[in-house]
Amino acid sequence: MLAWFGVVLIAVLALGGWISSPLALLIGFVLAGFGWVPRHFNPAKRAKQLLGVAIVLLGFGIHLETALAVTGDALGLIAVSLVATLVLALLIGRALKLELSTAHLIGSGTAICGGSAIAAVGPAIRARSDQMALALAVVFILNALALFIFPLVGHYFELDQHTFGIWAAVAIHDTSSVVGAAEAYGDEALVVATTAKLARALWIIPVVFVSALVAARFSNKPGPSTWALPWFIVGFIATICIATFLPQGEAVYDGMFLAGKRILVFCLFLIGLSLTLKRIRAAGFKPLLLAIILWLVIAVGSLAWLLI
Repeated sequence: MLAWFGVVLIAVLALGGWISSPLALLIGFVLAGFGWVPRHFNPAKRAKQLLGVAIVLLGFGIHLETALAVTGDALGLIAVSLVATLVLALLIGRALKLELSTAHLIGSGTAICGGSAIAAVGPAIRARSDQMALALAVVFILNALALFIFPLVGHYFELDQHTFGIWAAVAIHDTSSVVGAAEAYGDEALVVATTAKLARALWIIPVVFVSALVAARFSNKPGPSTWALPWFIVGFIATICIATFLPQGEAVYDGMFLAGKRILVFCLFLIGLSLTLKRIRAAGFKPLLLAIILWLVIAVGSLAWLLI
C-alpha cells in the first residue's frame, strides 16, 4: 500500500508540474533502492507505453517547417555518428572478446535509439534473450546518467537551445532521456531534440534490414528476422501535421504539448523505479565498458562537430 501511495503521489506532482525530470528519475531510483516498488507492477513497461503517448502529444508543439529544418540540420551528423558507432562497436567488442551479437546490440542501441533499436535489431540477428537483456541494461544505465550530465555540460559550454537539442538527440541513447534532458534545458531544446531524435530513430529501418541480411548470410540458426517501427514515430508525425495544417486549434495544441511534457516527467520516475542496483551489477564490466567508450566517442565527437 505504501509503495502504491508513493507512485500516486509522484504522479500527482509530475502531472501538476511541481517536479523536474531529473528529480523524478532520482526519486524513482531511491524508492527502488529501498524496495518500494509495488508488487506485480512493471514500471519499465508502463514507462515505455506512456512515453509513446508523451511523444505524440509533444508533436502538437512543433510545426512541419521546424521539423524539416531541424532534420536537415542534423542529417549529416546523425549519419556519420551512426556508421562510426556501429563500426567501433564491432571492433572494440572484438578486442574485449565480447560476443558479436552483444556488441552489435550495444552499438545499435547507442547509435540509433536505445531500447527501441535493441528490441528491433535483436530478432533480426537472432540474438538470444540474455544478450538483449544485457544490452538493454547497459544502455539503460547510461541513459539515466545522461539525464543529469548533459544539461550540466550544456550550461558549462554555454550551448544555445538549438545546439543543445541537436547534441542531445545525437549523443543520448534512448528517447526518454533525450527528451528529459532537453526538457530540463528549455522549451526550444525540447522541440529540436524531440524532432531530431525521432529522425535518428528512423534509421532503425535500414540498420535492421542490413543486420537481418548479414545474419542470414553468416548464421545457420533458425529464428525470426522481423522488426517493427515504433508506433509513436507515426503518431508524432501526424500531430505535427495537425498542428501545422489546422492552426485554428492552437490553444488546444498548447495544452496537449504541456500534457506531453508532464507525462514525460512521470515516465522518468517510472524509469527510475526500474533502475535497481541488482540490474546495474548484472550488466557486467566488459559490456558496460564498451557502452561507455561508445558513448564518450559519440558525445565528444558530436559536440566537437557542433562547436567547430
